[in-house]
Amino acid sequence: MSNLSPWLVVGFIGQALFASRFILQWLASERARRSIVPTAFWYFSLAGSSVLLAYAIHRADPVFIVGQASGLGIYLRNLHLIRKRRLVGDSSAG
Repeated sequence: MSNLSPWLVVGFIGQALFASRFILQWLASERARRSIVPTAFWYFSLAGSSVLLAYAIHRADPVFIVGQASGLGIYLRNLHLIRKRRLVGDSSAG
């Protein structure tokens, strides 16, 4: 594999991070014996999507860029809602 460029490695790392979120969600649901989405799912989504967005920009692929960029807002919003819920829960305990 002599054409293994650094950007190809970045692309594969991003794809691995992005795919890992589904494995994480599946394992967490199996453990809980119900469907759940752990907070780490959103962090893996954010990390994988960010790396894939960088790769898409490098490749100058507008379809890939729009797809990855639009997901970032959703992942950030979910993390914000989770943090907000935890802060409200923590302040009511005192």
